[in-house]
Amino acid sequence: MAATRCEHSAERKDRTISVESNHPVSSVDLDVPVPARQGNETGEVLGRNHVLGLDGLRGLAALYVLLFHCWLLTFPGFPDNSGPSWLGWLMYGRLAVVFFLALSGFSLAISPARNGWHLGGVLRFLRRRAWRILPPYWAALTLSLIVARFVMPASHFGPPSDKSILVYGLVVQDIFAAPTPNGAFWSIGVEAELYLVFPLLLVIRRRLGAVILVACVTLLVVARGLSAANASPVEGMNWLTPNLAPVFVAGLVAAGVIVAPEKARRLPWHWLTALAAMPVLTLVSIKGSVWTVDHYFWVDLDVVPAMTMLLAAVATGRPAFLMWLLATRPIRSLGNFSYSLYLIHLPIVMIVSRKIAPQYVLPGLPAFWFTLMLGLPASVLGARLFAKIFEMPFKRNRSWKSMSSAGRSRWAGMRLSLRQLLHDDEPDKN
Repeated sequence: MAATRCEHSAERKDRTISVESNHPVSSVDLDVPVPARQGNETGEVLGRNHVLGLDGLRGLAALYVLLFHCWLLTFPGFPDNSGPSWLGWLMYGRLAVVFFLALSGFSLAISPARNGWHLGGVLRFLRRRAWRILPPYWAALTLSLIVARFVMPASHFGPPSDKSILVYGLVVQDIFAAPTPNGAFWSIGVEAELYLVFPLLLVIRRRLGAVILVACVTLLVVARGLSAANASPVEGMNWLTPNLAPVFVAGLVAAGVIVAPEKARRLPWHWLTALAAMPVLTLVSIKGSVWTVDHYFWVDLDVVPAMTMLLAAVATGRPAFLMWLLATRPIRSLGNFSYSLYLIHLPIVMIVSRKIAPQYVLPGLPAFWFTLMLGLPASVLGARLFAKIFEMPFKRNRSWKSMSSAGRSRWAGMRLSLRQLLHDDEPDKN
């Protein structure tokens, strides 16, 4: 679900470029069942632990990840823009990393915010996160390993090794390096580590307050950045969780708008979002893509206020046009299986771009349009089918027992329907 971290070329401070992105893992799929939704005077639709619009944001962000990879696999030379300038807005996939992590922190904190910032059990939280995230991830990992081994590798480091299976299977890719089977999987490791510290972050938020929590996490990261050569840390392929922790924490703290006084909820959050985004957009526009990618460490922190204010705006039902868009059936549907779209789109896009497109179109813009026109629908349809098999059963049920019971009920219903159909087709003997 993504401005993505890419392996930079050797001339870029020995960093190498890879096609990687972040995911919409935990957006509004919370750790408690979602009751019926109700409207309110501000225009948003709320259940006890569900905010209308967050699913739609997750779907749009995942779609941007897909578009970014269509661009990245078509035009070489990243972070230089070798494509048309009017497609330059597709280059900043890494910023989706920031947004997805902020959205994850926000959505996971909605329920605790409504319960005095209490989690309701650490083991319960971790078990439900694992139940929700790991089954589709492992299924996508298996698919990606097959594609990377027998069709084409996911990066120029070559096909995945036995170490890759171990590292990615245990979701420790942010700690240990191994050839990747899928460039999108790096952020799964980051988010898994943030899940582990989420209970501690809630304790700090509850006992010391939002300002202390944000300050403690952010100042540590800022100090690390300032201590680097030229105050510009070079990010590698691993150990990104500390750098991105402030993003997750900002989303967590922003969830307080759900229970904030009405005066705070009525602030023009959408206009504040635009004001906060303007300096970052101006800087990126002036400095260009190469500078921006080389300084993502700081750009990530700069863009967080605008993104958290956007989440606050949507949570309070504004602006009206955006709320209408996010509530449309296609966008909500896209958000519903956006995690699956994030997990499996990259192998599909790579096959289209590297194996199929060269046989039919010229490099450059024709290859981009070909990849987009074929890779986009293939990824969306494939992700929808993948989600139906590997994601939705774990989303609708909280245990194997519940899933088994639901399966038996569904099978019994199918048998009854078939029996009635056969009975209706029997000729009348009278």
